[in-house]
Amino acid sequence: MSLLKWARGIALSAMAVSAAALIAPAEAQQKKIKIGVIYDYTGPLAGGGSDLQALGAKIMIDHFIKQGGVEGYQIEAVYADAQSKPDVAINEAVRLVEQEKVDMLLGFYSSAQCVPVAARVEQLKKFMWITTCISSAVLENRNLKYVFRAQPSGKQFGLMSTDFLAKMSKEKLGKDPKDLKVAIIHEDGAYGVDVSKGNEEGSKKAGFQIVLKEGYAATAPDLSALVTKLRRARPDVILHTGYNPDISLFLRQAREGGLRFQALIGHGAGYGVYDKLKEALGTDVNHFFNVDPISIWLTNQKALTADLPPMIKMIGDEYEKAKPGTVLKSAHVGMAASNTYLFFTKVLPVAIKKHGGIDAEALRKAALEVDIPEGSTMLGFGVKFEGEGSPMAGQNDRGFPVVVQYIDDKATIVWPKSQAQRDAVLPLPATSPYAAK
Repeated sequence: MSLLKWARGIALSAMAVSAAALIAPAEAQQKKIKIGVIYDYTGPLAGGGSDLQALGAKIMIDHFIKQGGVEGYQIEAVYADAQSKPDVAINEAVRLVEQEKVDMLLGFYSSAQCVPVAARVEQLKKFMWITTCISSAVLENRNLKYVFRAQPSGKQFGLMSTDFLAKMSKEKLGKDPKDLKVAIIHEDGAYGVDVSKGNEEGSKKAGFQIVLKEGYAATAPDLSALVTKLRRARPDVILHTGYNPDISLFLRQAREGGLRFQALIGHGAGYGVYDKLKEALGTDVNHFFNVDPISIWLTNQKALTADLPPMIKMIGDEYEKAKPGTVLKSAHVGMAASNTYLFFTKVLPVAIKKHGGIDAEALRKAALEVDIPEGSTMLGFGVKFEGEGSPMAGQNDRGFPVVVQYIDDKATIVWPKSQAQRDAVLPLPATSPYAAK
């Protein structure tokens, strides 16, 4: 071989190596899913549960990052603060998609944010995985293709509490359902309105007397007028949907105003953050009820698939590291962690292996193929999303909440019977400052 040919061979080999070196980083870059994560880290919704939802999602994202990603795809998360404002949530979603070039969006606590954000993300043809916000209005009759929610809907929350109450009315309160007087009060955003619709529908079905139904602004500085109306209406049971601090404000003013009732049933959000309730109200929260997806720390782990109990322990350990000294682990952390885990284990792998990647269409097809029975999520329920043509396209029709009761710094499931850990304590005992005299 001549020196010239040898030199040319070396040059060609060097070019090939250089080309391969250029291609390799490009391929490595392509093997990554970039996820935009939006919660409220500031503003009133942060302390009302959004920061705990954010913690649960981050624990799970960090876990899969440490595991090296999913099916050869590295995971990169870009976090954004919605600041408890719908307009900021929309702007952040658009920024993440158009400037940060995220492949999808995950998170969202407030239904008032979810409703407009879902429409905007759909316009952008990006995939949106909702871990939290429950309003039916997010999905109902909107024919969204790329928005999915594993959570039960707000209407299901409202119906669960009235179903529970209908079964307890005669046995615990000594009244036929037709003689039971209920008041339905709620923050007037998408979340509160949706749950209240379920409350109203369930109350009418049970035959309850609805003596008051009223919404209020979650940012209201004074709820004493509402307390006065409730005193006049004299309900046996109050069905309340709110955030925080409006819940704390209402209950403080209710005590000061001498409002009395036999039971109070809350519906997630602020009622799901026990430590905040306890901080604001002390032992006054004893014997209140809350409707929410089951806390992962209360599920019957023997009824779950084998991969889930170790994950629940890991989440609990990380929760304790992030918030040492927590009195009662909030269902919010486990809720977001479970729904995030569902995406990484049941949707993303199928999109990559079966549908060719991580674009919105591949993720949509994978989500629609999820078909798992009860006991297959940390929240206990199964998952099957409603598809195109359904009034609730994108909704998991196998999700369900439970009713828990707070007694002496413990949350215990009291309904439905299949999940109950003890009998409900009704009416409020005489030691409660709200107990009917």
